[in-house]
Amino acid sequence: MRLLVLGTGSMAKSQVSHFKLIEGVEVVGAVDTDPSRLAEFSDHFGIEKRFLAIEEAIAWGDFDAATNVTPDRIHHPTTMALIAAGKHVFCEKPLAENYADALEMTTAAETAGVINMVNLTYRNVAPLQRAREMVLAGELGTIKHVEASYLQSWLVSRAWGDWRTESRWLWRLSTGHGSNGVLGDVGIHILDFAAYGAATDIDHVFARLKTFNKAPGGQIGEYLLDANDSFTMSVDFANGALGVIHATRWATGHLNELKLRIYGERGSLEIIHRPNGSQLRGCFDENIETATWADIDVAPVPTNYQRFVEAVATGKQLDPNFRHAANLQKVIDLAIVSEKERRELNLLSEEVGMTPGPEGAGNVEVLPIAV
Repeated sequence: MRLLVLGTGSMAKSQVSHFKLIEGVEVVGAVDTDPSRLAEFSDHFGIEKRFLAIEEAIAWGDFDAATNVTPDRIHHPTTMALIAAGKHVFCEKPLAENYADALEMTTAAETAGVINMVNLTYRNVAPLQRAREMVLAGELGTIKHVEASYLQSWLVSRAWGDWRTESRWLWRLSTGHGSNGVLGDVGIHILDFAAYGAATDIDHVFARLKTFNKAPGGQIGEYLLDANDSFTMSVDFANGALGVIHATRWATGHLNELKLRIYGERGSLEIIHRPNGSQLRGCFDENIETATWADIDVAPVPTNYQRFVEAVATGKQLDPNFRHAANLQKVIDLAIVSEKERRELNLLSEEVGMTPGPEGAGNVEVLPIAV
């Protein structure tokens, strides 16, 4: 597979490092609007073909697939151009800034018949895959309750850099620079983590978002710091289970931690994923009486990168695909509406609706997410 890299920032470096380890993958070109960044990236990975615009790369055309690692708001126009050129696309999350754009990308990719996948990176967590298998096999019985959290601390820690001075963090705090805050940035990850791990669809969501004051006047230079820092979400699942999902960038002591707890009538599972590794624990059988949890061994799983390469090679679409990511974006869009309206909203069609429900009610209804 001849691969084009669109965008050459830090995530692109991580992606290419993974792709280059896969047999049969050749990174043949790179695109970036910043000449110096493009040169540094291409020199580092030994990439000969370099382009300052996606149009130049498409005119050249000597590639089979592209990985789109541009900023969020650039995903839609560049991916649409790649699809129109008949190229397979591996896109960073979120798929788009809103559901309408994500759905347009999905429809275009499906109509063109190109392989389309989204890099929901925590699908690479083997305990998550094993937990889903156990749920689907009925080992927990009927799922009753789900807890999921995504905790980061980069607003109180400089472990990843200083957001006060670095544009790569500041843009994530500003809606004017294309950010939907922690909800748009990592919300898609924890929504997928919860729904995929619990193997059941999300039916309803009721959300609260919070933006905390971080600088005098709420602004640093050109960046108005108005994107949400924390969110909480109450959800109903299609199987009747109740769920609580939340995320924040103010979680002192948690650099980057995802946690999922799945409670069933016959047992429970807990997944914890941190930068230094992940863990799966369960409470089953006689351990239920003493509330004793035991570690569960987990085998390695293919990464998203490996699955994308396999999909391109075989022509068989694999998950997570654009449609799934678009459905997650629908939930995110409705969570934002939920916060603004502070009342029940009903989605009566596949379009994201904003029809108010009864006065004082507190639910946002969405169509089920296929997992």
